[in-house]
Amino acid sequence: MSARLRAMAPWAVGAALLGLWHASVKLTGTHVFPTPGQVLAGLGELAREGQLGRSMRDSLARVLSGYGLAVLLGLPLGLLLGMHAPSDRMAGPLLQVLRPISPLAWSPVALLLFGVNEAASRFLILLAALFPLVAYTREAVRRVPAHYLRAGRNLGLGEAALVRRVLLPALLPSVLTGLRLTLGIAWLVVVAAEMIGLDSGLGHLILDARNAGKRYDLVLGAMLVIGAIGLGVLQYLSSFLVSKFSSNAAAAMFGHPGCSSMAMPTSTKRYDWQATRSFGSLVITPPSEQ
Repeated sequence: MSARLRAMAPWAVGAALLGLWHASVKLTGTHVFPTPGQVLAGLGELAREGQLGRSMRDSLARVLSGYGLAVLLGLPLGLLLGMHAPSDRMAGPLLQVLRPISPLAWSPVALLLFGVNEAASRFLILLAALFPLVAYTREAVRRVPAHYLRAGRNLGLGEAALVRRVLLPALLPSVLTGLRLTLGIAWLVVVAAEMIGLDSGLGHLILDARNAGKRYDLVLGAMLVIGAIGLGVLQYLSSFLVSKFSSNAAAAMFGHPGCSSMAMPTSTKRYDWQATRSFGSLVITPPSEQ
């Protein structure tokens, strides 16, 4: 298949699905489910009234604030659990218990703590992104090959430089992938979080359109906007950042003058390691080879 055909394939599939959608509505004769043209007209109506732009703005603001707080808390906590074995032993089991709980199951707790306001929705988004991000970061630290650290020590890197020039660049690709995935999770949760009593956002728009006259053209239009934002604004942007920073990770790792001539290790065997005392006293403890 040529490059041109590969580029056109998604558009062809989308056009075929739209045609099937339109034909199904016409053949069944339903007056409840809208056609693609009616959905497009409904989106135009929302855009002219300014409601679509306000809803998108409010939803994105909630996601970015809740997700930003999750990043500020989750990355340091994941680094701590990955590098400090006693902390991992104490907090690790609690993390594994809380992580599988659906963020929506926390809705009664959020309403009890914050009431029906912005803080409740941001709290749900925070929880949705926090626990997976801690787990991704913790696992990324534990999977850094131990021979990277040994090589840095042999070339005279101190403990702080070892963390800055070897550990952080080595785990950066995995952490960025975790950031991208948890951003998608946060965007999924914001719609449900906005349905618990807020009066703005895309989630509220869907609920309001269904209740006020059963405007399913607006419901489906808002759903398509949610998907388009998740694909275009969030996923492409985060994928770009992952590729950009991952390509520079090796250069950052060997930016120390003493490391300029050191080649990347060719071995694919990875070792789990943890610091047995603190950030400033890293002790590599690779498991014995089988």
